[in-house]
Amino acid sequence: MGFHKLHAVQWGRRRSGRVVICVHGYSGNGRDFDFLAQRLARDARVVCPDIAGRGRSAWLPTPLAYHFPQFLADLRALVSQLGEASVDWVGTSMGGLLGMLLAAEPRSIVRRLVLNDVGAFVPARSLAAIGRNLQSAQRFDSLAGLEDHVRRTHRDWGPISEAQFRHLVKHAARRFPDGYAMHYDPQIASLVQPVPFAPGLSFWDAWHRVRCPVLVVRGQRSSILPRELLRTMVHAKPHTEVLEVAGAGHAPSLMEGRQIEAVAEFLEREKALRSAA
Repeated sequence: MGFHKLHAVQWGRRRSGRVVICVHGYSGNGRDFDFLAQRLARDARVVCPDIAGRGRSAWLPTPLAYHFPQFLADLRALVSQLGEASVDWVGTSMGGLLGMLLAAEPRSIVRRLVLNDVGAFVPARSLAAIGRNLQSAQRFDSLAGLEDHVRRTHRDWGPISEAQFRHLVKHAARRFPDGYAMHYDPQIASLVQPVPFAPGLSFWDAWHRVRCPVLVVRGQRSSILPRELLRTMVHAKPHTEVLEVAGAGHAPSLMEGRQIEAVAEFLEREKALRSAA
C-alpha cells in the first residue's frame, strides 16, 4: 500500500550481535512488550514495532489495506533496514501467525520462534470473540472510561499488576479535544470476522514447513489455542517446547516474571550452548 510510516521501539545495544523482534496481537501495540523487552535487552537488541493501523504507525487508507501480505511486507522491510540476516521472533496472537509464516519460508530470517497463544488453526468462534473486543466506543469521555474497556478486554491476560495495567492504558489511549479513543484505526474491527460456513483459519501448511526451534506459550483457559490443537502441533513437530500459563486465557501477558524468564531462557539458549562448547 505504497509508503507509510512504521513506528517501532528499540531496546538494548545496536551492536549486541542478536536481534529479537516482538510483534503484538491484532489490537495491541509494540509497548505491550516493554516488560519483556527490558529483560531481553540485557543480551540482545529488541525491536517492538506497531503494525500499521496501531500505536504510532500510520493508518492505511482503506480497511482492505489491512491484511497479512501488507504486514509481512512491512516487517520484511523493517528487518532489512536493521541490516540483519536472521532474527529471533516473539509474537502474540496475530504477531505469532506472522512469525510462523516468515519462519515457514525457504531460507527464513527467523532463527527461533515464540508463539504466544496461537497455533496452526484459529477457530472461527475465537475470531468472533476478538472482533467483539475491538468494538469499542469511538470516544471515551474520560481516561477512566477507556481504562474500564482495557481491563475488560485484557481480563484473560492473567495476573497483571496495577502498575502494568496503568502502563497498558497509557499506551492504549489517544487523546482528542473531546475525550479519548483507543490507539488503533477503528476500521480494523470490521476485518476480524469469521468466514461464513468455515470452521476457522488454517495455518497447518506453514506449521509443517517451520524448521527453527519453537516455544509455544498457551493460556490455560485459551479458546484460540485449544489443548487438543496444541497436542496435534507437538505430534507433528515433537521438538516443540510448551509453556502453559495458569490463570490466563487469550493471551498470556508476557509481563509476569516466570513467563519472561521462560521466553528469555529459550531465546538465549543457543548462545549459552555456543559458550559452553
